[in-house]
Amino acid sequence: MPRLLIRDIHTLVTMVEGQAPLHGVDLLAEDGKVSAIGKGLEQQPGDEVLDGRWRVVYPGFVNTHHHLYQTLTRNIPKVQNAKLFDWLLGLYEVWRELDPEAVDVSTRVGVGELLLSGCTTTTDHLYLFPKGVSGELIDAEISAARAMGVRFHPTRGSMSRGRSAGGLPPDDVVQTPDVILKDCERLIAKYHDPKPFSMCRIALAPCSPFSVTTELLKETAAFARRHKVRLHTHLCETRDEEEYCLEKLCMRPLDYMESVGWLGDDVWYAHGIYFNNDEIRQLAKTGTGVAHCPCSNLRLGSGIARVPEMLAAGVPVGLAVDGSASNDSSGFLREMQTALMVHRVGTGVGAMPPQKVLQMATTGGARVLGHDEIGSLAPGKAADLAVFRLDRLDFAGAMHDPASAVLFCGSGQRADVTVVNGKVLVREGRLVGIDEEKLFHEANRVSERMLSAAESKLKTSYR
Repeated sequence: MPRLLIRDIHTLVTMVEGQAPLHGVDLLAEDGKVSAIGKGLEQQPGDEVLDGRWRVVYPGFVNTHHHLYQTLTRNIPKVQNAKLFDWLLGLYEVWRELDPEAVDVSTRVGVGELLLSGCTTTTDHLYLFPKGVSGELIDAEISAARAMGVRFHPTRGSMSRGRSAGGLPPDDVVQTPDVILKDCERLIAKYHDPKPFSMCRIALAPCSPFSVTTELLKETAAFARRHKVRLHTHLCETRDEEEYCLEKLCMRPLDYMESVGWLGDDVWYAHGIYFNNDEIRQLAKTGTGVAHCPCSNLRLGSGIARVPEMLAAGVPVGLAVDGSASNDSSGFLREMQTALMVHRVGTGVGAMPPQKVLQMATTGGARVLGHDEIGSLAPGKAADLAVFRLDRLDFAGAMHDPASAVLFCGSGQRADVTVVNGKVLVREGRLVGIDEEKLFHEANRVSERMLSAAESKLKTSYR
């Protein structure tokens, strides 16, 4: 791999604690790591050189929660105005049609969108395994993510409580605990790389309190800790979930998760909208993380998470786009802009300054995932970079604070360059080596196949 040299960077946001943005500096990357930052760095023959003038450079953004398969079920009229439980019930019927081809193309679409918005590390939560379909769906997404070049943290999701047992999902998309844990063991042995600068780490992720059994939650926590991998699930996303837990389990959601061993710095929850004061303190005390998904929470009308209070208490918080059927986008910059704005209502205009948003998008996400090498830029850190052009009309007059310009200004801008592990994956706002139009048509073909199959079986329209 050639060395990568970015010359004369207008604004370099390192996210190193206590360090202000740097101006007019060069950045050198070698062997997937940042090797030097400074003025006038020496160029060698064979170096790949990028122009940093009128660019703002950040550490690559970190996405802490996603459902990549949902890129095929976006903007469906039948569930455009549904809240979470009704939205799930409607879409389960389409997701029953998931197969390896759908997982492959949806992963390429979702990862492509993330890279185009400066995101270099992403998790994914794949928890739905239809009966009669290959069990190696996560293998398909790992293969696709590897081909795209993103730093990947797939989570082996699971559902074991079907509708007949009082759960929400249909019985034909759930699995038994034995099948689930056997596949967890297989995936960890085959793909999990715990070493520094790893490109693939596995986590275990039962879906939610209303779709898995108490026994599976306990067994998964013990299993994960034996294998030294992290734990992830949805929690406190809606009032409906809270009422379900109180009625069926006689506990609030976080109390229930604590009772089954799901607190600690190896655990992170998606959403966390309805944590109370005592629960926020408990999260902070135990180092339990939260993936904040503001666009999805607004799209489904679920609520606004108490993120300013969580950050003040010391809870690890990262940003996340959530699934593309509840967002309906994998654009990470849009998530950052929404996080900046939504917390200023009710909690005060100073509750969410741009620096906090950048922290959640970078070092916060790295902490949630336990990946110390990403999230900041300094010699020895991962060469994961998000580069945006500033010399555009939508940034005119905004150069008083270039580091914050992409949060306050612009509309749907793509990254000019995205670098992962020292390799340029986005150049001039286009994916390198990927025919985006061809991928668009491929995804639409598979999406239409899935919706048509669901409509045929149910004799109802999703249009």
